[in-house]
Amino acid sequence: MSQQSSSIEVQYGWVILFASLMIHSIGLGAPNILFVTLKPIAADLGTDRAVPSLAYSLMMLGTGLGGLAMGWWLDKRGVMEPVLFGAVMIGLGSLLAAQSLGKWNLYLANGILIGLLGKAAMIAPLIANATRWFDRRRGLAVAIIASGQGVAGVFWPPIMRYINDNAGWRDVYQFYGVFVLVTMIPLALLLRPKPPAIPADAIQGKNEADGRVLGLPSNAVQLALWFAVVGCCAAMAMPTVHLFSHATDLGFPAARAAELLSVLFAAAFCSRIAFGMLADRIGGVRTLLIGSGCQATMLLVFSQVNSLPGLYIAAFMFGLGFAGIMPCYALIVRVLFPINQIGWRIAGQYLFAALGMALGGWLGGAIHDITGGYAAAFLVGFAFNIMNLVLIGTLYMRQLRFGQSAALA
Repeated sequence: MSQQSSSIEVQYGWVILFASLMIHSIGLGAPNILFVTLKPIAADLGTDRAVPSLAYSLMMLGTGLGGLAMGWWLDKRGVMEPVLFGAVMIGLGSLLAAQSLGKWNLYLANGILIGLLGKAAMIAPLIANATRWFDRRRGLAVAIIASGQGVAGVFWPPIMRYINDNAGWRDVYQFYGVFVLVTMIPLALLLRPKPPAIPADAIQGKNEADGRVLGLPSNAVQLALWFAVVGCCAAMAMPTVHLFSHATDLGFPAARAAELLSVLFAAAFCSRIAFGMLADRIGGVRTLLIGSGCQATMLLVFSQVNSLPGLYIAAFMFGLGFAGIMPCYALIVRVLFPINQIGWRIAGQYLFAALGMALGGWLGGAIHDITGGYAAAFLVGFAFNIMNLVLIGTLYMRQLRFGQSAALA
């Protein structure tokens, strides 16, 4: 990434960055509830596993759709207001989910309140805001916020497993809802200051003079990135949503299943920082290919391994791979397109990522209900991952053809 002669970075940017990381990590507790309590929810409500799986999918779909509105709110009013609103909605949605008597209450709480009105403010707006505070270390900044997924994955599953084992899934939602309201609202207030003014030499994007990108219409490249993120996120959702249930189905204790998620997300936390730094050196496209290739390989492993040591290794390696994928899209979009289009394009990228996660999360549960296991679901995830590799590989070949490897670094 080129460096401006006059950097916009100031000391308070790091306060913004780590407050955003904490907000994102807390907000990601909501999907972790469904990861850990998927089976108890289905049993208590008398439904198939596809029902809590669909609640997760609706949450992700709502997050993606709501992100567009939250991005617009960010552009108009700054990041604090949408994040503050989102925190309140996640808290209220969690308290409502705890009172669910049937699937529709669960869908409403997770899809509308937690997803559409809550989590929608917790990723795309936070990352878009961070890119306005950092230029020289933008890749690292994006990776730090995105690593909230790893922090949440290490922190939340053991706590939620303990509460679920001792009090039930409804108490998990109640505890989480109160925790969100007590912690996220004060953190959101730290985001009040406006970002520094952008230097004039940073206004222009790096796309071609005729508006084309890598020799293609800019929106065609954007569409390819959207389909690519659906492929990798549908594949990504298979283990992240269903690993806990898969492990307990194999006869392992819930404590070991929660540890598998913690191992996966601990690896993801370290990997995400490393991949963000790697992307600054070799480019977002090549970094994405590395992460996606590792993810695809581990999906094949998950479909075959049944031993606990094998699952630990697969979870660790999967965490290393999948964590490096999502930050790359924001970096690629930031470089390929003009800065005055970055907000809606990054929000759109996360919308299609949410669609992919929603599809993969639901499909994993549906395939389990049909086949009685998760092996086939992991193989379907592998097929989605191949779609991602083909699309990103094609983009990389055009990058080489047009000699723009440096532009994407």
